[in-house]
Amino acid sequence: MKRIIRKSTYSDISTLLSLCCEARIIMRKSGNIHQWSDSYPSSSVFKNDISKGNSYIIEEDDKAIGTFALIPSPEITYKTIYNGEWLDSHSPYFVIHRIASCQKSTGVFQSILDFSFDKINNIRIDTHRDNVIMHHLLIKNGFRYCGIIKLLNGEARDAYQKILIPHNHNRD
Repeated sequence: MKRIIRKSTYSDISTLLSLCCEARIIMRKSGNIHQWSDSYPSSSVFKNDISKGNSYIIEEDDKAIGTFALIPSPEITYKTIYNGEWLDSHSPYFVIHRIASCQKSTGVFQSILDFSFDKINNIRIDTHRDNVIMHHLLIKNGFRYCGIIKLLNGEARDAYQKILIPHNHNRD
């Protein structure tokens, strides 16, 4: 199996929307009935991500199995965090948003993390309180719960951050 991650294009929008439909099914099956209404994420959200170069698609054997947005800081909704604090509030970071995958695919989240941490060592992510799958994946992959952020519409999201410490390969 050959897995690649590439930037999404406007011709991928129907595929991105289809992946989000599959992600909604996964969420609903796990009890997450509130996150991602039928109209979110919309084609206009994906068009905006694509225009900024922040939308990615994951393909395995030439078939789309996942998508995500990787957005450089600053993230406006991360400026204020409630009931906690960021691990590092000064260094540049990237945010991962809009993760979606096929129901039958495995290891998509790990592929996203590997790709993202190749770009920067400081990643932030937020998720809905009811998204037990994402909470599990974040904790399993060493993310630290930092507090609560508010989306532009005022909804609360649990916020996480992970910072990789570079290994010093120098010998004394």
